[in-house]
Amino acid sequence: MPSDVARHRRIAADLEQRIATGEWLPGDQLPSRVALGREYKVHEQTIRLAVLLLQRRGVLESQGERRRVEVAHAVVVREFTLADADAPWPRQQVETTRHGQIIATDELALRLDINPGLRLNRETEERADAAGRSAIHVTSWWRGQRRAHASYTATVDAVLVSREQAAALRLPVDTVALRVVRTRLDDSGRPVETADLILPRDRWRVVWR
Repeated sequence: MPSDVARHRRIAADLEQRIATGEWLPGDQLPSRVALGREYKVHEQTIRLAVLLLQRRGVLESQGERRRVEVAHAVVVREFTLADADAPWPRQQVETTRHGQIIATDELALRLDINPGLRLNRETEERADAAGRSAIHVTSWWRGQRRAHASYTATVDAVLVSREQAAALRLPVDTVALRVVRTRLDDSGRPVETADLILPRDRWRVVWR
């Protein structure tokens, strides 16, 4: 008997082939895991693994509150230029999804050059592309009143997305994404605001110019 691992990969390949031949088009909802399990004569968990694999490849995506699974639209890969990491996003394509206060962690305190435990403002934005699909998840932190900045620094690393970020970007939880850490500075070079910009790796290419 083939292992569950081999089975779910074979099913994923078959589903991908069926999508490629037009059985399901971008935006079409896939049959339920129960229905696919009956069709392939496997346990629902095996279908879940196959779907997860196709989500990681960008073939499928989850939509809506019930997280229904749909065939993904073709992804446009954009360039994120570090030399312009503070550029504004089109206003009509930005939605503020959370605003509140938190206590500064050690990491945020280091980034903002303050003591841990101080109260910070927090704001989360979801930035969409021209088609309305989520493209970047941005969380910003600052202390007191938001202040004007004169310059910024930016670094890039890789992180596992949180549940909140995964839901916003339609990614499986624990997907590896690019993180741009942007810290805004006043005219004396002191940090006034820091942010995490989460970029799905299948949608962005980071360049330095």
